[in-house]
Amino acid sequence: MALVVYNTLTRRKEPFEPIDSGHVKMYYCGVTVYDYCHLGHARACIVWDVVRRYLQWRGYQVRYVQNFTDIDDKILNRARAESTTMEAVSERFIQAYFEDMTRLNVTEADEYPRATYTIDGIKRLIHELEHKGFAYPSAGDVYYSVRKFPEYGKLSGQKIDDRQVGASGRVTDTEEAQKHDPIDFALWKAAKSGEPAWSSQWGDGRPGWHIECSAMVRDRLGDTIDIHAGGNDLIFPHHENEIAQSEAVTGKPLSRYWLHNGMVNVGGEKMSKSLGNFTTIRDLLDKKGIDPMVIRFFVLQASYRKPIDFTDDAIAAAENGWNTLKDALLFGFKLKIDKEIEIDRTSSTVKEFETAMDDDFN
Repeated sequence: MALVVYNTLTRRKEPFEPIDSGHVKMYYCGVTVYDYCHLGHARACIVWDVVRRYLQWRGYQVRYVQNFTDIDDKILNRARAESTTMEAVSERFIQAYFEDMTRLNVTEADEYPRATYTIDGIKRLIHELEHKGFAYPSAGDVYYSVRKFPEYGKLSGQKIDDRQVGASGRVTDTEEAQKHDPIDFALWKAAKSGEPAWSSQWGDGRPGWHIECSAMVRDRLGDTIDIHAGGNDLIFPHHENEIAQSEAVTGKPLSRYWLHNGMVNVGGEKMSKSLGNFTTIRDLLDKKGIDPMVIRFFVLQASYRKPIDFTDDAIAAAENGWNTLKDALLFGFKLKIDKEIEIDRTSSTVKEFETAMDDDFN
């Protein structure tokens, strides 16, 4: 059976056929580093770790890139509150990310580009967009002209006229006033007093959120990749805007397959820092003393595309399930302790596993 994956772009399952046979280029939209990671982040990182591992199990050579957003209003606000710098805040939580993921047995990506390390690529992309008529400067900012891209909305299914202005939550009233059209979004933001800025042909400033990933994908993996992954909360506007930016310049698909994981819910609402209903990975591991493998087991009990509910009962059930499985694994290991342990890829059990996993990483 061939591997099939659910492609958000086409809204159906499709056979997985990478651009270059035997090789997979995969990009995951990572975290904005202004706080410790919570269980929602853990779910995404575990899910894409498992997807990457299974692709490797299937014999693919996977080049896996995961970014860090290290310039953002949330980071700057934390830096002000702590009387420190954006760089100090970003570095602290990047290191915390690696510590948390190591404990969760998440394997490291091949590369971790940062937005602040990709400024030249970002400026180059904006310049090309402006040259092709998709971007315009306004009072030191630069905006993307959404109506110039006829395919806008093909990922999310949203129509241009139905677009929710400011859906990203990362715009200001001043920015809205400077746009030619309310649905346009910022590619470059003019410098503000006391904030980091970089020189550019439009004046000193910093990149908008969406352009960062377009530039990092292009710089590290090329014009078209095989898999672009992320949480389903990023489908619109972030991933929709990535497509508009990248494809307007290259004329090529940004990604062949768009894969999105479901959210972790608490009381029916998405776990998020903005809602204040989050539980950090560190609290789960240190304060509550939960085994990291219990967290992995909890996350992997459900289809990666479906939401999961975080409750004390759900974690307790995952703990019981993991302990039972662990006892069986340890018992089997003791029986084979004096023999070389290897997996028979032709066994019926392995074939059943592959059949399930080939169905969109079931």
